[in-house]
Amino acid sequence: MNPQGERWTTDQVLALAPDEASRKAGGKLAAPGPWSETGADGTAVWGQCEGSGKKPYRTVVDLNGPAFTCSCPSRKFPCKHALGLLLLWASGEGDGDRAMTAGEPAPWAVEWLAGRRERAARPAGAAPGGGAASRAPADPEAAERRAARRMQRIGAGAMELEQRLEDLLQSGLASAGRPGGGDSHGGGSGSAGGSWDETAARMVDAQAPGLAARVRELGSVVASGADWPARLLEECALLHLLDQGFLGLDRLPAPLAATVRSRVGLTTEAAELLTGPDAATVRDRWLVLAQQDSNDGKLLTRRIFLRGERTGRMALHLSFGGSPTLGSARAGGAPIRPLDLALPPGLVLDADLAYYPGARPLRAALGERHAPAAPGPVPPGCGIDAALTAYGDALRDDPWLDSWPVVLADVTPIPGRDGAAWQLADADGESALPLDPRCSGRASRWQLAAISGGAPVTVFGECGHRGFLPLTVWDPTPVSL
Repeated sequence: MNPQGERWTTDQVLALAPDEASRKAGGKLAAPGPWSETGADGTAVWGQCEGSGKKPYRTVVDLNGPAFTCSCPSRKFPCKHALGLLLLWASGEGDGDRAMTAGEPAPWAVEWLAGRRERAARPAGAAPGGGAASRAPADPEAAERRAARRMQRIGAGAMELEQRLEDLLQSGLASAGRPGGGDSHGGGSGSAGGSWDETAARMVDAQAPGLAARVRELGSVVASGADWPARLLEECALLHLLDQGFLGLDRLPAPLAATVRSRVGLTTEAAELLTGPDAATVRDRWLVLAQQDSNDGKLLTRRIFLRGERTGRMALHLSFGGSPTLGSARAGGAPIRPLDLALPPGLVLDADLAYYPGARPLRAALGERHAPAAPGPVPPGCGIDAALTAYGDALRDDPWLDSWPVVLADVTPIPGRDGAAWQLADADGESALPLDPRCSGRASRWQLAAISGGAPVTVFGECGHRGFLPLTVWDPTPVSL
């Protein structure tokens, strides 16, 4: 049980799964049969699960994270055993309830939990044993020289990219749709996509991953439909604006300069945000609105959206881990780095957040937690007009912003007819917002419609120029879409 005497729901547990296969595998282990020495004490759940080996797998879940450990060889995080144990605990009735004994954890669980809590009690940046661990470079002058050289490389890359955009405009946007892609630099692959890929590789060489990512997106615009020239011009204009912003960085206001730096790929260490000389944290009760994982084959990214109960501020926590796909291909099966945080929607954290600098701060680092996570309420939301206004205000500060997180209250999903886009309509029928085209062909649209049943619901998602991308709906407990 958590401090409020409530267990997690099945949906909250399944939201932690890294993929659909893990959800199904965990569900098969959500019965007492394969488990022994199971128990729960309000802050942790533990148990041993029979596996293919001689010894059972020892699994522990710290509910305050949540965080997971298991002696199985799986590279997924959490593994199917952790999911199955949580599902067994979440059922809270019948055999599942009898399987969970109260009391002290098993010794092997105590050891892992004690280590976690010792690290949690240690001040951010402190070393084990009480010593102070500094993130400052051993040679500050050398670090400054490296930073200066990187700025010069990015500046040279931005100037080269400006020339590339100028060549494209001089030869005409239509050249981007012809073989060769209008690449005046030569060495292209013979297609528009190849030309942009080469330019993106040069931005990587210039240590500007943000510019490289935006250049790669240009290569896909040509195949995006009949109006691709207009979309290509819009994306080129935004890329030109980012180039000019970086080249004139010293003339920009500090918040906008920070946004430009992050957009080209210059990052700030989380430890510096939390413990540096300019550290400024915001304490609030943060409601977890959504958790979303993505995998590009090389990197696993987890996005966790939160909103402050007192401040009303939105926040986005990002964590990165090695892709299981990549890990399986490594020589010798080298271990992959797991994601460092998992928070199912609906939980509330009493914690400190430190926002990354920017003209419209959203990304944040998680600092000290002041209480265990607990179930939260259905969040208050706004109407569609207010959501569009919120995105417009954010776009004014950050013109490269694709979307802004919002909670919509009392909206009804309207399925499209004859190929028309789905919409979310206000209860009064005065305003409607199309669903993001990325929803097309996904079961989440029908899941949202089924939960709604034609009645208004509360939905969290991202509101942007493509439309609204729903991520969580409340029924009245949160359901990830």
